[in-house]
Amino acid sequence: MGYAYKIADGGAVYFITCTVNKWVDVFTRKTYCDIIIESLNHCVENKGLIIYGYVMMSNHLHLLVQAKNEDMSDVLRDFKKFTSQTIIRTIQENKQESRRSWMLWLFKETDAAGKVSYQFWKPDNHPEICYQLPFMWQKLEYIHNNPVRAGMVYKAEDYAYSSAADYVFGKQVGSVKVALLDSVQTTYS
Repeated sequence: MGYAYKIADGGAVYFITCTVNKWVDVFTRKTYCDIIIESLNHCVENKGLIIYGYVMMSNHLHLLVQAKNEDMSDVLRDFKKFTSQTIIRTIQENKQESRRSWMLWLFKETDAAGKVSYQFWKPDNHPEICYQLPFMWQKLEYIHNNPVRAGMVYKAEDYAYSSAADYVFGKQVGSVKVALLDSVQTTYS
């Protein structure tokens, strides 16, 4: 499939949106949020992902990120593949999940040969390259104000699944390992 937005420079800073297929509200359960948090931290520690900002909403994830090894496409592919498989398996095994059958039905896809698979994430990441620091700050503000605009919190830093509190306190206070934007290394000024 061709998309208007592509990752052209694997080492640049990108604003990325990962959307749950069919906009299913999966991240209303802590169990599924924890999978995303653990995977993001794994990517930071083991794959060279630098996360400048993030917010996890009920059915999508916004990231302001860069890849140290200039392999953003590979990191995102691996992140989405792992989280997709892990979340689908967790849904399947969670007998207490009241929406289990419904979610699996929505994610289910059958190919021409009758093989069943599950599509958790939408295929596109809608990556927007961020060449200049002011644009990065604009995207970071958008990310952090997402829960405020949705009416979930009054102050961005009160939302648990966001890097907003990290910026308010000037250090990591959230669950995801964030590099504050003041430390961004870019050659695009």
